[in-house]
Amino acid sequence: MADVTIRPSKNGPYIVEGEVDLFDTDGNKITLDKPRIALCRCGASSNKPFCDGTHSKIGFQAAESINPQSAE
Repeated sequence: MADVTIRPSKNGPYIVEGEVDLFDTDGNKITLDKPRIALCRCGASSNKPFCDGTHSKIGFQAAESINPQSAE
């Protein structure tokens, strides 16, 4: 399996790079045609789960760091 990285952009989306399988809430696979996608982190995108840039319009402020204790 290819390497996959997920990194948060500053006050923006999660950037996912690499080959991943993404599913909707009904379990249907979402076809991805790009090796890099941006996933909404602000919760306000009208194209969820993908980022549509709304974070910059609403002034989304992300936490400064990730809490490793919550990653389970």
